[in-house]
Amino acid sequence: MPSTFTHGSERSQGMRAMTISSNRRYLAVSDYGERATVTVFDLQHEQGRKRKILSAGDMSVQEFICIAFSPDSKYLIGLTEGPEWMLILWLWEKHKLLATLKTPNTNNPVTQVSFNPYNNTQLCVSGTGVFKLFRYSEGALKQSSVAKVESINFLCHTWMSEHRVIAGTDTGRLLVFESGDLRREISMTSVQGQSARQVEVKKIKDANVDEGPSVPSITAILSYSKGFACSRGPGTVFLFEQTDESGYRKTREIKIPLDAYCSGVTLAEYQQIDTICFSPAEETLAISTNRGQLYSVSLSSVDMNKEDKLHFELLSQSFHSSSITGLSICIRKPLVATCSLDRSVRIWNYETKVLELYKEFQEEAYSVALHPTGLFILVGFSDRLRLMNLLIDDIRTFKEFTVRSCRECAFSNGGHMFAAVNGNIIQIYSVTSFDNILNLKGHNGKVCQIEWSLDDSRVVSCGVDGAVYEWNTQSGKRESESVLKSCSYTGVAFSSDCKTILAVGTDLTLKEIQDCQVLREVPADETAHTALAVSHSGRVVFTGTSSGTVRAIKYPLPIQKEWITYQAHSGPVTKMVITYDDQFLLTVSEDGCLLIWKIIDKEGRGLKSNKHIVHTEEILITKSDLEEKTQHMLEMKMRLEELQMENEYQLRLKDMNYNEKLRELSDNFVQQIGTLKTSQQAMKTEMEKQECENQQNSAELIMKHSKELKDLELSYSQKLIVEHEKYQDLEQKHQRMLEDYEKQLKSAEDRKIQAVEELTKMYEAKLQEKTQLLAQCQEDAEQKISVFKAIIKQAEEDEERKILEIQTNYEKKMKTEKQTNANLKGKNSIMAQKFISLQKRIDDRSADINKLKQERQRLLGLIRSLESDIEDLKRQISGHEKTSQDKDHIILCLKRKNQELEKLKFVLEFQLNELKQKTEPLQHDISVKKERISQLEEELIQTDKSNAQLKLTVSELKLKLKTRDKEMCKESQKVKDLETHLQRLKSDLHNCVSFIQEPKTLKDNIQMIYTRYVQQTERVERTNADDTVQKAVRHQCDRQERTVNGLKMRLVKSAEEHEKVYAKIMKENMTLIAEINELRKELHLARTQAKDVKAQLALLKKPKKSQPILEEAAYQDPKQLGVS
Repeated sequence: MPSTFTHGSERSQGMRAMTISSNRRYLAVSDYGERATVTVFDLQHEQGRKRKILSAGDMSVQEFICIAFSPDSKYLIGLTEGPEWMLILWLWEKHKLLATLKTPNTNNPVTQVSFNPYNNTQLCVSGTGVFKLFRYSEGALKQSSVAKVESINFLCHTWMSEHRVIAGTDTGRLLVFESGDLRREISMTSVQGQSARQVEVKKIKDANVDEGPSVPSITAILSYSKGFACSRGPGTVFLFEQTDESGYRKTREIKIPLDAYCSGVTLAEYQQIDTICFSPAEETLAISTNRGQLYSVSLSSVDMNKEDKLHFELLSQSFHSSSITGLSICIRKPLVATCSLDRSVRIWNYETKVLELYKEFQEEAYSVALHPTGLFILVGFSDRLRLMNLLIDDIRTFKEFTVRSCRECAFSNGGHMFAAVNGNIIQIYSVTSFDNILNLKGHNGKVCQIEWSLDDSRVVSCGVDGAVYEWNTQSGKRESESVLKSCSYTGVAFSSDCKTILAVGTDLTLKEIQDCQVLREVPADETAHTALAVSHSGRVVFTGTSSGTVRAIKYPLPIQKEWITYQAHSGPVTKMVITYDDQFLLTVSEDGCLLIWKIIDKEGRGLKSNKHIVHTEEILITKSDLEEKTQHMLEMKMRLEELQMENEYQLRLKDMNYNEKLRELSDNFVQQIGTLKTSQQAMKTEMEKQECENQQNSAELIMKHSKELKDLELSYSQKLIVEHEKYQDLEQKHQRMLEDYEKQLKSAEDRKIQAVEELTKMYEAKLQEKTQLLAQCQEDAEQKISVFKAIIKQAEEDEERKILEIQTNYEKKMKTEKQTNANLKGKNSIMAQKFISLQKRIDDRSADINKLKQERQRLLGLIRSLESDIEDLKRQISGHEKTSQDKDHIILCLKRKNQELEKLKFVLEFQLNELKQKTEPLQHDISVKKERISQLEEELIQTDKSNAQLKLTVSELKLKLKTRDKEMCKESQKVKDLETHLQRLKSDLHNCVSFIQEPKTLKDNIQMIYTRYVQQTERVERTNADDTVQKAVRHQCDRQERTVNGLKMRLVKSAEEHEKVYAKIMKENMTLIAEINELRKELHLARTQAKDVKAQLALLKKPKKSQPILEEAAYQDPKQLGVS
């Protein structure tokens, strides 16, 4: 699958969250570090070069855990990590921070924030006990609604409409919110037999919202056009479709399949689903899991209509889910092997970028090494080191070495030896004999890396003890050493000519060592080098750092800090290697990623290599696997041939059937065409008659309509004359009325003018009276205002005097209060210091008291234990005194028993010899009987095989007989049809004889007979021509029937013989089993007798040796003697 890489921002420690806009143009990625940032990429530009970086301004934010675009892609919201859990809203195109909001309760973590897809200013926030809706207005984020869900832990949510949100919880529940209020719950369980029925939706109350059974949690949810998809527990996704405005039904369950490459209990189906996404056309559903895997499934109508269960498929290939600890390549194939703490070993092809093979094991893998041929692999597990074959579809162990927790191993360049680290010892083994040839001892700490020279004569190693040693693989001696105890080396390598050694460690320098001396040192910056690789051309050295970067340094090493840095991993680089043709650099890290780098020069060309490497395509396969596959192929070929024969036969039968049907259909269609032609002719005659009738009817109607039109014209002309006279009379009346109305209007205007003049005179008189009154009122008001002003001035002066007096009194009181307050503060500070010192004394005293109490308890326990010991000692002394008197008696009894046992010894030895002589012939008989049973079983197997073959032949012959019977039935039916046609022809000819004297009618009848039976006569001729074929078929059927009858007879005879043989064998088996059981009983008795004899002999031998010991023990502790 093609892929592109986009680097994050500088000083970024990793990427935490990402989101894509609704128009699929912009991608936002959050980087975490000292100051978290959000980078927005424009995907329409080449390689996403156009980017904008957003920050939280002056606020110290280290990580954004969730980000989201608005529906119009103008706004971007970010959710920071706890304990603040802060929301930050940007107008990102202008780099403008619009609003921030902190959660009031820092104890409840928030997990997700999202925009309403139908509103650019509405947000939804969910988390533990949190489900809130916010709206951006007036430059701030304002809370619009809060649901009472303090006891619910929301893990995810999705918008279904403008007002509806569905949220998933850690207890596996789907809760539906309408406008921010909790309304109902969608049940995840569906009743059997009702898959198409709507899933039960029940209303719930806020009070009992935390009730319900504990089921797998819902970690991801996403809506699409038909409904929504959600995860339910590990490795499972449910698809829900909307049935009406508020109902949803579960339509599909999609699971992550089992891992076929896991040797034990697989964890593939137990992966927790982190995120879900749909393709733009909603034809593909993709998920990501907590084990770093990507899966997808097709949601096309063809796949969804199938009744089989849907399963996810890997989106590209399987990846490591934990830190990669080992990396190795080979020269004969473009393969690279990696191992990880996720207990898997994977084989990749670095040219095709494809995972060729992988397998999971029960133990963690710490190191890996590929044989130069690419056919074998060496893996260091926690329990031992295993050498395994790389087969076509498996990694299979064929040799194990007792090297525990091997952290480093490597094959020699010739492939005839390999080195493995066992603690601080390097062990060298032969690949051919698997013998331990050398043990290289010298390191005082863990060995971190080893590398072979080109001619395999030397090995270089480094360790955490600060030592770099060069070993001779022939003698096992150290040729050179460089020890720096203040540095723990993590990587070492030979130069391209193997004359110098390059090493990196925790002292932040790259060293070049030759003849026990450090030639050059390249100091690094604040980040330490963790891995090292040297190109075979000797022009460049690559190093990996603890921050995940890769550095390219020229060789010979420069004096100053000159290198090119590339951001690679989000964790420390653990291993790195360059391919033998200097074309690729491979790096692995603790983040579980394998990166393949193309090595190019400044002009973009690949490095030239002196070596021309030809890769082979051979693979290993075991003989048993090859035989199984060839046998399977042969069986499949046989099956294919049988199916081809059957299909050809079925096709022939179908062709015959279809030809007959075609003939029948053609006859039917010919008859139908004839009937249709006759009906068409009749319809034509009827149409002609109807046309004539219609023409007559239309002529009559035209005459009628012309008469009616003339009558109507006469009547309407008379009416028009009458109406014209009426109109003239009305016009005269209208003129008279207009003249009357004009006269009335003139008289009304004259009256109006007179009335207006009278009213104006009356109101002017009233106005003069009112103005006089107003002047008098103004004079009275001015006099009153002057009086009120004098009163107000006098009141203000009195109030000012009172205020001054009160102010002076209060200032005096304030001074006294301040003095008393200062005195009290001083006393308070003194009392606080005294309180603190007293509190410290109290704490010290309480600690001393607790210590004394503990000491007292310890001493009391000692006293009790000592008292119990004293009592035990007293009891032992009294017991010793009692038992000392019985010792002499016990010794005498033992001596007597010893004499009796010596007598029994002689008798038992004699019996044992006799029993041995009896058992030898019985064992020989048993072995003979077993051989006879095995022979009879083999004969039974052969008879079963022969019977199976006979049954197969009989079944095949029966099938052939059925087909022949069908053919015979068809042929007989044809004969019957021909006979009926012949009878009809004869009857028609007989009828024609009566018209022998009438030539025209005779000719017409003969033509009719010809047209009716000429085709059928052709068939009869064909059937006569095929009589020879039918005879041959009948002959074959008779012969097959005879062979079938013969085979049936043979089958019956063989079955009878088989039953007789089987009965005989069963009888013999019964007798043999009875004899074997009797012999087993006798052998069991003989063994028990032999055991008893041996036990008695042992008892006879023991007293002689243990008599002095018993005498000594009797004086020490008589309780230890088991004498009854």
